[in-house]
Amino acid sequence: QVQVVESGGGLVQAGGSLRLSCAASGSIFGTNAMGWYRQAPGKQRELVATQSTGGSPNYADSVKGRFTISRDNAKNTVDLQMNSLTPEDTAVYYCNARVRKDYTTREYSYWGQGTQVTVSS
Repeated sequence: QVQVVESGGGLVQAGGSLRLSCAASGSIFGTNAMGWYRQAPGKQRELVATQSTGGSPNYADSVKGRFTISRDNAKNTVDLQMNSLTPEDTAVYYCNARVRKDYTTREYSYWGQGTQVTVSS
């Protein structure tokens, strides 16, 4: 089994910063990609930032220039540095890990339990 655990959410004032961290562990042969998604009340879950192994980061337009994703492939971790936060960034943030469990190319997707980020105005 694979576990994905996030940390680092909280309450911050507009203009402030938060850093989210995520670690994937368990039966992992390799990691194809890791990233962050978010879901605000009444809205669908949306991509925030992802990065495939060996690839460039991919950001939602709404966070470009403010958020930075960073991965440690060896440790199966991914962080999200969030700067210049606005109330529109308020959401539950979920970490996603797309992993391989053996030498085949079959990919499995796992989600963390989510961490709340609240930005006050």
